[in-house]
Amino acid sequence: MERGEYYQSDVLFFFEGKDRERALYEALFQSMEKAFPEAAVKVQKSQISFYHKHLFAASSLPLRRKKDWPEHCILVTIGLARPLESPRAAVKVEPYPGRWTNHVLLSREEEVDGELMTWLREAYDFALAKSGKKAPRP
Repeated sequence: MERGEYYQSDVLFFFEGKDRERALYEALFQSMEKAFPEAAVKVQKSQISFYHKHLFAASSLPLRRKKDWPEHCILVTIGLARPLESPRAAVKVEPYPGRWTNHVLLSREEEVDGELMTWLREAYDFALAKSGKKAPRP
């Protein structure tokens, strides 16, 4: 996966003082890197974004934590053509017709599982469809 020259230090800064959240992100990143080796990752101020021509997913720290959310967690944002009909979807928003932003809460490394990776593959394919390209299959 393509990453900037300062990726490692940027990740450490992003998760400064939040070792458990960083461990969750690292589990996510390892799975993303295997599934989407041709994608790119970029650490930004409020999120870590995953691209392949277009943004298809992101990871962030919750800014407005709901009272029933775990103390240590990260949000995985998944862009799809549909809302996720799953209890794992913490928040679903349709910012544009036919484009849904789905937020999935991760509080344990085991939650980076086949179901999550299937949704991320769908988001990757959806982002590529916007550019008129077909997604390469592993």
